[in-house]
Amino acid sequence: MTTESTLRFGAQTDEVTSLLRIVNLVRTGEASTRPEIGKVTGLGRGVVSQRVDQAIEIGFLGDGEFGASSGGRAPRTLRFRAEQGRIIICALGAAHVHVGFTALDGDIQGHAHRPWDIAQGPVKTLDMVMALVDDMLKNHPDVPVWGVVVGLPGPVDFASGQPVAPPIMPGWNGFDVRTPFEERFNAPVWVDNDVNLLALGERARRRDSLADLIYCKIGSGIGAGLLSQGRIHRGANGSAGDIGHVRVSDSDAQCRCGKIGCLEAVAGGWALVRDAEEAINGGASSSLATRANKGTLSMEDITLAAQAGDALAITLVQKSARVAGETISALVNMFNPGVIVIGGAMGSAGEVFLAEVRQRVYELSLPLATRDLTITLSVNDPREPLRGGAELAREQLFDITFPRWFADGRPSPERAAVPA
Repeated sequence: MTTESTLRFGAQTDEVTSLLRIVNLVRTGEASTRPEIGKVTGLGRGVVSQRVDQAIEIGFLGDGEFGASSGGRAPRTLRFRAEQGRIIICALGAAHVHVGFTALDGDIQGHAHRPWDIAQGPVKTLDMVMALVDDMLKNHPDVPVWGVVVGLPGPVDFASGQPVAPPIMPGWNGFDVRTPFEERFNAPVWVDNDVNLLALGERARRRDSLADLIYCKIGSGIGAGLLSQGRIHRGANGSAGDIGHVRVSDSDAQCRCGKIGCLEAVAGGWALVRDAEEAINGGASSSLATRANKGTLSMEDITLAAQAGDALAITLVQKSARVAGETISALVNMFNPGVIVIGGAMGSAGEVFLAEVRQRVYELSLPLATRDLTITLSVNDPREPLRGGAELAREQLFDITFPRWFADGRPSPERAAVPA
């Protein structure tokens, strides 16, 4: 029998390792009965029963219904107790905030949304986010929080949870995002780039733990989440995938980051609004004219007009797709993904946008890199970053930090911290 002190300090004995593995086998659905666990692990019947009893005593597993009989007595199934904790996800964009919470199996149980300008700074923004989370949770049962994930629209140092020189987030550089959430919820907190959450959401949706995938979010800003063999590639300083500020040749457009000729300043949603207003002021005919003259034109208006056949909107959307496709083609040559997913508000223009991206990628990428490549649109569900955030938390809790805290029955900020 594993002693309490051995469990408490997470010693990596065979007993502890097998106990962790059994919990994760049941959690992921790879095994649901004691006989199945024995077959997968090679452990004897007595050892399996002992480990399962321990997992039930600690609180991770519970008995389920009886399974199908193979000739003798029907075995009782086991279930992972996903209801014992919750994960809170706060996905911050340039102009909006989505918050939600899930059970430990990633099932979304509630969510809320609010328009918000990220440029209002970290203090006001995090105060608003906390209030939005509190309001969302007030009509739900009080369940312990096991993890919090915060997505930000800029580069993040994943180890410290701090934004790193984010181009469109004045006042956020080096700000300690993690601590306020740790203090509020007494749970481990992970902070990451918002597009990385979307990439992890795609991994979960496709049930492909070894995916080579690039998620390109093209909205007001532009960024990419890079999955290599199922793992997020963040880079040395958290800036991997920040393609929005790659230089576009022959462009002198002023970007919001202060530089000239960035991809975002040519192909981002705000840039298309700028170009549409200039074209209409110059006499171009378009269904967008009324909103442009009122100063209320948005990139969503442009994508909807493009779908409806408006010539100016189609021209703008195709221009965005063409320039974005050129940058994406460089990623294809470097990373050789199997799937590229296009998301964000510009992606909602559908085939008008996607066809142009495909054409540029196939024109400019190496034939070998595109031989088995799929380029597709995202599901365009506003809850996708919430699913991705839950995926990140579950990966960190049960695949990476589990041995450090499982004996306590639930994680703490110290035991589930990101390794330095």
